[in-house]
Amino acid sequence: MVEDMGKNKVVNVVRHLAFEDLASFTPVLQAENIDINYIEAADFALEPEGLLQAEALSSDLLVILGGPVSVNDIDMFPFLETEINLLKQRIAADLPTLGICLGAQLIARALDAEVYSGGEKEIGWHGLELTEAGEQSALRYLDARHCSMLHWHGETFDLPDGAVLLASSEIYANQAFSYGNNVLALQFHPEITQRSMEKWFIGHIGEIMSTPGINVERLREDTRRYANQLEVQGELFFTSWLNQVRAW
Repeated sequence: MVEDMGKNKVVNVVRHLAFEDLASFTPVLQAENIDINYIEAADFALEPEGLLQAEALSSDLLVILGGPVSVNDIDMFPFLETEINLLKQRIAADLPTLGICLGAQLIARALDAEVYSGGEKEIGWHGLELTEAGEQSALRYLDARHCSMLHWHGETFDLPDGAVLLASSEIYANQAFSYGNNVLALQFHPEITQRSMEKWFIGHIGEIMSTPGINVERLREDTRRYANQLEVQGELFFTSWLNQVRAW
């Protein structure tokens, strides 16, 4: 196939909250002259099927970001079911797809795995434990030996059939998995930066205040300690993963 050299590649990004964006991944894409197109999930709240016509299916790369809603809130937010159907189509077509936090849970559900409350919220900075497969993947840059990782979730998922487990944490065994060559699901947030976290503190203050043992002061202190190194390692990870799916 002859590639159109005058056309930039496109990454479509499904975003559930305005302040949860690509953050440190943005300069990696910009350096590759890849166009970034944000698709706001809330724009499809009343007409969820319109999401399938938003060019997300045909884009070179699709990223689905996090958010405070649950995969199990489909009755309340029907666009979640549309996202699942979109993911099923991309997975079947073996198209490069990345899910972060809620996005990872949606990928798990698209692969017919259960998503459910883990019984304990994991909010804050903790290291990742990589599996042998994880050590051989782009996640090698995110190992606890290199950086601490931001976690922010209260739900988890079963490992889908055919998926390869890449990472775990002390609280949750299933933190990252790959499916085939081009699909990656991450329960955690390797894209975060110190500056972007301040928006999270405002936007998620209700959850922070209602979670025992969690407060803004501690989160801000840990963010100052760990975020800059994660930004460096996160860019290395994302660059490596993009190179692995370079066929797109």
